[in-house]
Amino acid sequence: MQLGLQDKIALVTGGTSGIGLATADLLLGEGARVAICGRDAERLSAARAHLQARHPKAVLLAETCDVLDRDAVVRLHAQVQGWAGGLDLLINNAGQGRVSTFASTSDADWRAELELKFFSQINTINLFQPMLRMSSCAAIVAVNSLLAYQPETYMVATSAARAGVQSLVKSLAREFAPHIRVNSILLGIVASGQWERRFAKEAAPGQSYAAWIEAEAVKRAIPLQRFGLPEEAARAILFLGSPAASFITGASLEVSGGASRHI
Repeated sequence: MQLGLQDKIALVTGGTSGIGLATADLLLGEGARVAICGRDAERLSAARAHLQARHPKAVLLAETCDVLDRDAVVRLHAQVQGWAGGLDLLINNAGQGRVSTFASTSDADWRAELELKFFSQINTINLFQPMLRMSSCAAIVAVNSLLAYQPETYMVATSAARAGVQSLVKSLAREFAPHIRVNSILLGIVASGQWERRFAKEAAPGQSYAAWIEAEAVKRAIPLQRFGLPEEAARAILFLGSPAASFITGASLEVSGGASRHI
């Protein structure tokens, strides 16, 4: 199946590592023109070098941007406009979760988590929506979590915020139709730097990372008995954002190894 992404213009926020970087890599492999952004200039430079080494002929833009800073997103919009003159696909790759119970979550933590999850979507959509409307195949993909439908008490603030983002996706899919499709992926556990840091703290002496990850997957009752890989999430993002998914909007695609229990 052809995804139809050749020469399309895509922006990936949080594109310096993990799922964002894997998504940019796959997009470039499909012949898309790709802009990535991230807050850390050093990580951004490393991501740019990695992508250019893998795709020497890539049309790539890499810019520092904190998507919670509206002025920074305004500057990013101007940079993308000057670089490509348009946009076909916006991929909002929000930040990591917050481990906390209701009792341990302060008011400041609630505000920070809600702002992160909502405004990492809202700021970019507000600024880039007019540019997307000029495209004949415009799409937005929100990278969300299975917590939106299956909350965990030890991640109460993140679960609540993720549910709100999922409601936002549904609302925008109807409001932006028929001009812009809006979909999301719902992630289970995906291997990342966050899990590598936990391994360093929690692993038994002599235990390998692979063995520790496998044990964690079994303990968490993931039916496929492993964590997901960033490129597996990226493939789902590419499909939903591509012209191949032209009649899909307001949908969510689980990438969880079968971990969901809701119907």
